[in-house]
Amino acid sequence: MLNIVLLEPEMPANTGNIGRTCCATGTRLHLIEPMGFKINDKMLKRAGLDYWEHLDVTVYDCLEDFFEQNPDAVGKMFMATTKAKQNYSEVSYPEDAYIMFGKESAGIPEEILVDYEETAIRIPMNEKIRSLNLSNSVAIVLYEALRQNHFGSMQIEGDLHRLHWKE
Repeated sequence: MLNIVLLEPEMPANTGNIGRTCCATGTRLHLIEPMGFKINDKMLKRAGLDYWEHLDVTVYDCLEDFFEQNPDAVGKMFMATTKAKQNYSEVSYPEDAYIMFGKESAGIPEEILVDYEETAIRIPMNEKIRSLNLSNSVAIVLYEALRQNHFGSMQIEGDLHRLHWKE
């Protein structure tokens, strides 16, 4: 199972959207304090809709607490940052990868990034833009990791509700 890690998320609406994406993909969500909102924030619930109760989510007191409770993350951690040298689609994600995203206003601190040069990844974008929306960034990288792992046990095909596809 893939894991999304949010380091000090600030915006409940983004976190709610990310939670909904995690529910849709069977991805575990890890939230690392301090957060800019309470976990029961109405904006968080509204963005996550009625999916939030089905979300596999854990909240940690700090980064050290996260690593203590997830020792296997050390060798499987990818750091999403605008400062990375390599593109998010140039790496191979194991099916149990951890993909960390920093807070909306500052990203992942460089003091953490320097230890992850080989697994730091970026989404290409116009040089005049500082960053993408956090929930969009999570979706972009997460779906690449899922694609590489053949979408796991996700439903691959859909069907029409009222009509039928032509054969």
